[in-house]
Amino acid sequence: MTGPVQVLVVGFDQLVQTGEVMAELERLRRAGTVRLLDVLVVKRTEDGAFHTLPAPAGAPPDMGTRVAAILGAPPDEDGSAAAPGGGPTWSLADAIPEGTTAAVALLEHLWATPLREAIHRAGGKALDETWLAQPDVERLEHLITP
Repeated sequence: MTGPVQVLVVGFDQLVQTGEVMAELERLRRAGTVRLLDVLVVKRTEDGAFHTLPAPAGAPPDMGTRVAAILGAPPDEDGSAAAPGGGPTWSLADAIPEGTTAAVALLEHLWATPLREAIHRAGGKALDETWLAQPDVERLEHLITP
């Protein structure tokens, strides 16, 4: 792996698998921008329990295993516990509300490798990162639009 890896959690009220998201991720991979390392689809019930949902048709047979290993994800469909990878530093329970279905993706940002290396050579290190929420993006758009 060369680029920074992002954990992206996307919630769905009603999961509809059209293939459009996977097609866009493939386009980004071909462009050398982002590479999907793994994705796991889970359902968090109203009582807070997690359940792994089946992978989409045509998905690799090991899909979701890397997410489970790194994040200590929920049990598989058959109830067997997913193996945690030495204690996750991040919690699915903090990110996924009860009663929500979510896709948990590991995305490698290939474009960021040269930037990360330049920051390192300059003696810098990442202290934190986040994505702006949509209301903040809209406020920013008003600030930069002439």
